[in-house]
Amino acid sequence: MRLVKTLPLLFISLGAALGSASAWALPSDREQPIRVQADSAELDDKQGVAVYRGGVVITQGTLKITGDTVTITQDANGEVEVFTSVGKPAYYEQKPSADKEIVKAYGLTIQYFASNERIVLIDQAKVIQEGNTFEGEKIVYDTQRQIVNAGRANGTALSTPRPRIDMVIQPRKKTGQPEQGQ
Repeated sequence: MRLVKTLPLLFISLGAALGSASAWALPSDREQPIRVQADSAELDDKQGVAVYRGGVVITQGTLKITGDTVTITQDANGEVEVFTSVGKPAYYEQKPSADKEIVKAYGLTIQYFASNERIVLIDQAKVIQEGNTFEGEKIVYDTQRQIVNAGRANGTALSTPRPRIDMVIQPRKKTGQPEQGQ
């Protein structure tokens, strides 16, 4: 374990991976420093794995990820492949643009796949954006194509099985219409 060599690489790689989630990201977030706070860290250069434990908080600009344990895996070139946050629940938030509200996501497990820019929320999965909510056993968000899929979490032991997804969509405010109910 070479902490001095690995730590900067992990931070740089993590920044590239987290910063590329542009559909949910404020553009200036990618230019901000990354801060990782945890009770302990175990870094294994040979395996390309870093495990942070104990109230883990990762921040970069408006991005915030929390969990009891966060595991980051890298490929042979030192590029982040997957980061996995596990908590009760794990939490993700980020401001998509200056004029939008923060997107909040929860799940007992949150995975981010850097190569195809997908965020997967598993078990008690929930996304909240501008008052709209999306809940299910598993939610997959493709940040490149801005497509959300939700459904059953096959092959996963769930704490709260939910055979159906549940969405609440707020009505759009129409401009130029007088307010009713006065």
